[in-house]
Amino acid sequence: MRKFTEEVKPSRAVFVKWPLGHPFGEPFKVRQHNAVIRKAFEALKTIKKPGTIIDLPFRWRRDEDWEDKN
Repeated sequence: MRKFTEEVKPSRAVFVKWPLGHPFGEPFKVRQHNAVIRKAFEALKTIKKPGTIIDLPFRWRRDEDWEDKN
């Protein structure tokens, strides 16, 4: 959940709106994992203000209703 990332106050971070425990994406989707990692490295270069959190545009497709179950 994004609020936990905000409360930790990292110097910079990227956030994906996915179930906890899946920071790089759905299991066995290597292309998706690589895309998330690339975006995270890009953020290292582009974030200038401390505390910035970038929301990445990726969607969790494995179970569209995962948020309703939590």
